[in-house]
Amino acid sequence: MKDERRDIYDAQGKLCEDKARKAYLDMLERFNYPIPAHFREELFVTDLGVGDFWNVGVGGVMWCNSQEHGYFSFEIMLLPGQMIPEHWHVESEGGPAKMETWHTRYGMIYTFGEGEDTEPSPVEVPASQKDYVTVHHCEPLELGQVRPLNRLNAKHYMIAGPEGAIVTEYASYHDGEALRFTDPRASF
Repeated sequence: MKDERRDIYDAQGKLCEDKARKAYLDMLERFNYPIPAHFREELFVTDLGVGDFWNVGVGGVMWCNSQEHGYFSFEIMLLPGQMIPEHWHVESEGGPAKMETWHTRYGMIYTFGEGEDTEPSPVEVPASQKDYVTVHHCEPLELGQVRPLNRLNAKHYMIAGPEGAIVTEYASYHDGEALRFTDPRASF
């Protein structure tokens, strides 16, 4: 797929969101994931400012993000081999640091976080992220499995398996101001 769609950026280097959205929708159809009309409208896509969409990016729908009640639900979509770059969540004026749990619904992911390094790594980190990765403990998360972040404020990232992945994230409130990336180019 990566080689077939090199034109994911326009002449000015901006991500062509319609093409990126189509890539996620094509994957959802492959997984026989139900796609109601509102889902198509709410689906966002991003390369997180890194400019390496096929390797670093995410699509998704935020089902809920309630500061008042302190909870968050997010459908994460990752194309084959695509990575959400290393990041962590800190306490902010909006509330405590975000705690997350991931539930793999389709495909599989490699979750990386703090802990003893996994050697050899079962998956390669994209070249654009190698200088920014600081944690190397890997725990694969197969279809149907659920795993929480190992502690508050822990650095973490995920990489989709060879078929891509759909992952439901259950978490406490997400405050964008409290999100930190190790890659200074990255933002959400």
